[in-house]
Amino acid sequence: MIVKAISNLNLLKVFDETTLKTYYGCNQEWYGTERRRLSGCGPSAAATIICYLNHTRSVVGLRQSFNSKKSCLLLMEEVWEYVTPTSEGISTTKMLFNAVLSYMKAKGFNVEYGFFDLTKDKSRRPAILKVINFIEEALLKDTPVAFLNLCNGDVKNLDSWHWITIVSLEYTEDRNNVFVTVLDRGQVKKIDLALWYNTTMLGGGFVYFTTSSSVDVVKY
Repeated sequence: MIVKAISNLNLLKVFDETTLKTYYGCNQEWYGTERRRLSGCGPSAAATIICYLNHTRSVVGLRQSFNSKKSCLLLMEEVWEYVTPTSEGISTTKMLFNAVLSYMKAKGFNVEYGFFDLTKDKSRRPAILKVINFIEEALLKDTPVAFLNLCNGDVKNLDSWHWITIVSLEYTEDRNNVFVTVLDRGQVKKIDLALWYNTTMLGGGFVYFTTSSSVDVVKY
């Protein structure tokens, strides 16, 4: 298997000082209201990526040596003010990257971003090789990837209409077997991406962010 990953998953470890439990990435269930807990996957994925960029690029002024649940929740609440779900959530990659760009601009940072959309029309979908290339490109830039899944198809351990965060990719040389490791609600999961690609009825998309001196859009 060929494997690509962010350089240090441990930078996304989150320690709950009350329960003494350890999580990975931000968890939408930490929000204080029911609406935010139900629709907060997009802001949580964005906050997870911003947290990683802060550790590796020193953005947004967070403490870099330690992630507490309290500090992550403060970031999630701050991000929510920009990455605010509608009644249908954050249902497109454009909604996510425009919102995150607004947040980062308010913080005084320019970012480079890339996005990749997978249409629900299977006859118009790009080959899975292009999906692999996009995710691989982001991971080689040492940045996680926000993954929008509008329909999970035959993948049982993946929720529909949901954002999660990709931290690694593995695939066989023939590209017939493709898996991603993701962070979802504070947990680490392995998803069969090839199965999702072949069976999702509504498609979805992928977005990454990384710091740059000027904004440079990468579209696939």
